[in-house]
Amino acid sequence: MKTYRIKPHEVERKWWVVDATGKTLGRLASEIAKILRGKHKPYYQPDVDCGDFVIVVNAEKIRVTGKKLDQKIYYRHSGYPGGLKARPLRWMLENKPEEVIRLAVKRMLPKNRLGHRMLKKLKVYRGPEHPHKAQNPQPLEVKA
Repeated sequence: MKTYRIKPHEVERKWWVVDATGKTLGRLASEIAKILRGKHKPYYQPDVDCGDFVIVVNAEKIRVTGKKLDQKIYYRHSGYPGGLKARPLRWMLENKPEEVIRLAVKRMLPKNRLGHRMLKKLKVYRGPEHPHKAQNPQPLEVKA
């Protein structure tokens, strides 16, 4: 029996929509990363982008456990001396909840060009509306 290798142009991509209301951040992010990588498909290959598109709605209603709201810090640097910015999770959830979910998923994907390509298939929106109705996304139930 020969091993079948799927080619990138043979991959069938579906669109999934996830409601983040009341879901725990890390558990939701790991499920989304699994779908983006394609690990839920029988023909998964780690060197081929065979994942699906994921739309996350209601990002502002995500839940975190413990004292993470005040203790978890997001850092970014401008590249200039003294350009380090530090923001707590509470500030990020109030001002940029889409970025919180995107960063959590990004850190669970491969750190190479393939991971960057997978992250482009993630669409995160603050409220319940999204502009991808034409793709007919299926609801994805996440146990989080």
